[in-house]
Amino acid sequence: MKELSIFIDESGDFGEYATHSPYYIITMVFHDQNSDVQPAITKLNQEFSYLNLNDICIHTGPIIRKEEIYAWMSIVERRRIFNKMVAFIRQIDIRYKCFYIEKKHIFDVIEATGKLSKQISQFIYGHYDEFRAFDNVKIYYDNGQVEVSKLLSFVFNALLPNPIFRKVLPMEYKLFQATDLLCTMELIRFKLTNNLLSKSEIIFFGNIRDLKKNYLKPLSKKEWL
Repeated sequence: MKELSIFIDESGDFGEYATHSPYYIITMVFHDQNSDVQPAITKLNQEFSYLNLNDICIHTGPIIRKEEIYAWMSIVERRRIFNKMVAFIRQIDIRYKCFYIEKKHIFDVIEATGKLSKQISQFIYGHYDEFRAFDNVKIYYDNGQVEVSKLLSFVFNALLPNPIFRKVLPMEYKLFQATDLLCTMELIRFKLTNNLLSKSEIIFFGNIRDLKKNYLKPLSKKEWL
């Protein structure tokens, strides 16, 4: 029995264009269940426990912006957490794909969901034999946005025989937290290209060279082309 897990997260919203939210991104992480990631997850959790961060749920945006539970942490501590997640992603056998729209070119929610649905459908068609090689395809999403839930249900039910949908609690799945990181870094990539990096992002990554060399380039090797 072959099973493919797809973890899905998004960045942005379907509201009007704003300079602080110029893109809407849907990121998918694909994991063949025959590839065991549990040893890497156990190791990662152990490393966090050494830092007195037991049962931590990694949320990349707040790490970079020094928000939520990370507000009291120094930049060194936040970078340490971030780097451990990046190392985890590089170690495990997963692939990811990002689908996005630039909101200033979108008229309304209907057009936005239509364009994203088309991108996802074309991707699945392009890898159709690989998807059909799995007996089960399970889609994990936290139902964070109704429009995304509807979009995913429409596309996967239309293209695959019997997709299985699961509502995910981010705390329970390190692969979902990895999806969140990859989604955030894809947004960082777009913002870098268009000179839109925020002050907190520039401070966190130090300089553009390190951002590209240490993070964007290594992570891009996991992309499913």
